[in-house]
Amino acid sequence: MLSTTLTFAQKQQPILLYPDGVPNSKPTPATYKEVYGSDYFLFKVSVPTITPYFADKDKANGTAVIICPGGGYIGLSIDNEGWSIAKAFNKIGVTAFVLKYRLPSDSIMIDKTIGPLQDAQRAVQLVRENATKWNINPDRIGIIGFSAGGHLASTALTHFDKVVIANKDNISVRPDFGILLYPVITFGPEGHVGSRENLIGKNPTQAQIDYYSNEKQVTPNTPPTFLVQAEDDDEVPVENSLMFYHAMVKNKVKGEIHIYQAGGHGFGLDNSTTKDEWFSRLTNWMDANGWLKK
Repeated sequence: MLSTTLTFAQKQQPILLYPDGVPNSKPTPATYKEVYGSDYFLFKVSVPTITPYFADKDKANGTAVIICPGGGYIGLSIDNEGWSIAKAFNKIGVTAFVLKYRLPSDSIMIDKTIGPLQDAQRAVQLVRENATKWNINPDRIGIIGFSAGGHLASTALTHFDKVVIANKDNISVRPDFGILLYPVITFGPEGHVGSRENLIGKNPTQAQIDYYSNEKQVTPNTPPTFLVQAEDDDEVPVENSLMFYHAMVKNKVKGEIHIYQAGGHGFGLDNSTTKDEWFSRLTNWMDANGWLKK
């Protein structure tokens, strides 16, 4: 199964986010090399890319989504929360872009706290810049994130007015919708300690904690968002999704939340504890909002 998935992934050609040089970067040490661990868990990313998975022309509806795999801001679950998700979106006519974002590291970055967000914002910008070429509606570009990738996606959904990349043409980096799976949302008491420490260090200021506690950053202009989590998640407390959704309700942001009684953390497409398929619920939500119409 994994070898089949890898073959599928290798057929796609990654696109450099920054062909003219990666911003906010230091010279990459010779020892800092991309490497796959078990289950295609990718470590030490220094060259960020998006890999496109174009929907078949007869199915394509003009909607696109950028996929942010999770991994605690220390690696990327590139198969379970990347390639397999791209294939699922292709089946419903959505073009997908798997984002291989830099993991925060003082070894390769001047300011590691903004590195992942730079890559997420650049991915949105790049897809919008090429919308006509890639047969994408520039007003139908979403972002999906899992676990720490959910923190990155939720940061992109709430910090789009704080642009941390070059943007001479003033292209919007605001996603049009968001999808968050068992996301790290808060850097407060209910947060995931590893993700917080990897992004902002072991001794962050209260201002840094608040800035990246994304339940505190929701406004009425936050894009519509769909959330999924299991109640028994023992890695990222379910309160993360609940806090973000509560903030959405308070700010009258449209969305849905699906909490499963079981499933744990990191289930990707398949929560094996239930016959219900969250991706089917997502498909219905996207359809209801007009994002699956040609």
